[in-house]
Amino acid sequence: MDEKNFLAQQFEANRGRLRGVAYRMLGSLSEAEDAVQEAWLRLNRTDAAGVDNLGGWLTTVVGRICLDMLRARKARREDALESGGFEPVANDNIEAVLEQESQLADSVGLALLVVLQTLAPAERIAFVLHDMFDLPFDEIAPIVGRSPTAARQLASRARRRVQGKAAEPDRDREAQRRIVDAFLTAARGGDMQGLLAALDPEVVVRSDAAARKLGAQAEVHGAERVARFYLGKAQEARPALVDGAVGIVVAPRGRLALALKLTFANGRIAGIDVVADQAQLREMDFAAFGE
Repeated sequence: MDEKNFLAQQFEANRGRLRGVAYRMLGSLSEAEDAVQEAWLRLNRTDAAGVDNLGGWLTTVVGRICLDMLRARKARREDALESGGFEPVANDNIEAVLEQESQLADSVGLALLVVLQTLAPAERIAFVLHDMFDLPFDEIAPIVGRSPTAARQLASRARRRVQGKAAEPDRDREAQRRIVDAFLTAARGGDMQGLLAALDPEVVVRSDAAARKLGAQAEVHGAERVARFYLGKAQEARPALVDGAVGIVVAPRGRLALALKLTFANGRIAGIDVVADQAQLREMDFAAFGE
C-alpha cells in the first residue's frame, strides 16, 4: 500500500471524531465538514512521515482551523446567535444532513451547545479540546496562541460559564427546574392539565418585537390562554440558566432562536418574557443546566 492510500485510510478512521470535535466548536455540521476537509488538504501538503501521532496531529490542526473560522465569524458578526435559519449545505440530501446535525446537537446537549456559542473563540477551543476530548494544555496552548497556564485559565473560565455561577446548589433553583421540566413535558405531550398545573392562574407572557414578527402576541394573559398557546409545542426547548436564573432556551439543532426568561410565584410559572432579538440574546448570559 502506497503512502497516499495509507494516509487516506488513517484519515477516514479519524473522520468521525474530527467532525465531532469541529461540531462542538462551531455548532454547524456544514462548517464542521469544511474544517475536516481543510484538515485533509493540509495533511496532503505535509510530510506525514515526521508525524508520530496522526490522530493528535489532526485534532490540533482541526482546532486551529476552527479557531480561525470562529474569529472570522466574529469579525463578520455572523456568529451562530445571529443566524435565524440554517446556512445552505452543499449536499444532495439536505434532510439527511439536517437530521444528522440534530442528532449531534442532542448528543452534545442543546443548552450546552447554546452556552458554547456564547464563549469567546479561544475559551471555546480550550474548553472543548480539554474537557470534551482530553487534550492536554501543553498541546492546546499553541493552538490558541497562549501559554499552557493561560490555556488552562481559558478552559477554567469557560467551565464556570458552562456550569453556572452558583458554587452551591440552590434549593429554590432546583425547585424551579422541576417546574420547568413539568411545563415542558406537558407542552410536548399535549397535556393541558399538566400545563395548567405548572402555570400561575394569572401568568403573563410578554414577547419582544422580534418574537412578534415570528407570530407571537405582544402579551398573553391567563393560564388557560398561555397553556393553549404552548400545547403540543416546545420540542426544541430546553431548561437553561438565563442571566443566572432558571429559564428556557429554544435552539433548533443547537442554534439559539429564543430565550424565555421566567418568574415564579407559589410554585408555578408566573411570567414569561420571550426574547428573540439577536442583539439582546448576544448580551445575555447562558449556562447549561443539568444536561
